[in-house]
Amino acid sequence: MTEQRIDQRIAPTTLIAILVSMTAALVFRAWLQMTLLQRGVAPQMAADLSYLVVPPTLMFFLLPIWRTERQFVAGQFRPANLTGKLVIIGIAIGVMLRLLWWTQLVAGVSFGVYASDPQSAVGPTFAFGCPNIATMALGILTTVLLTPVIEELIHRAYVINALLPRGRSIAILGSAVVFAIFHRSGAWVFACLAGVAFAWLYWCTRSLWLSLIAHATFNGLTLLDWRCVSGQWNPRAADIPLIETGITALTIMLATVVALVATLYRISTEANNRPGNRFLKER
Repeated sequence: MTEQRIDQRIAPTTLIAILVSMTAALVFRAWLQMTLLQRGVAPQMAADLSYLVVPPTLMFFLLPIWRTERQFVAGQFRPANLTGKLVIIGIAIGVMLRLLWWTQLVAGVSFGVYASDPQSAVGPTFAFGCPNIATMALGILTTVLLTPVIEELIHRAYVINALLPRGRSIAILGSAVVFAIFHRSGAWVFACLAGVAFAWLYWCTRSLWLSLIAHATFNGLTLLDWRCVSGQWNPRAADIPLIETGITALTIMLATVVALVATLYRISTEANNRPGNRFLKER
């Protein structure tokens, strides 16, 4: 049976239209979020409710494009490409990326790269407590489900295929840079590195499933951090550097990097050894 082709040449005008539409949707979302905050809506609820306008706004602007590319869009989510093994690997990659974020943060604080707030408690003190079910459910909908689907479809499927005529490296790095730009400036470096990993997963599998699962896992762990964990850790300037803590964090970070690179290399190797570049296809 002939396999469905899911990669195709994306015209520059199409890519520009998609990125402009994404920008417009996020601007609309920011305006709505500010409006909700001014009306007394809690910050978390305002952030989540405002994001719900992004999917319909994109659909409104991009429906003419997606109507002509239904096969391309549907091909990114072919059920046959979603396997149990793929789910496990995607979750593992998402966990490793989140662990990298935490270890770099701990190492940065330990060695004084990130400045501490002298007005806050020294700590470390941590507590765990999630908001109500409705708030968490809305957060999961927006952060774990909607955001990864939208970002993976745009930044991986469209940006990579639009840049592909310029070469694989340009396509992967370009998509990662564009992905990072759509995040807050303080997260640009990490978002770009994560974007490279997601782009590599897409390149190897020619499907959004693996990068989508890894992205959703990372976002889900981030959601738990932001909403269920509260803590203080602001070492005194006189106590920095915290050598033991910093070295431990760097050791874990290095081990995680090695594990992540090894996983990406294995994915690449298995993909290259499969007919039609179909990685993790069930036999």
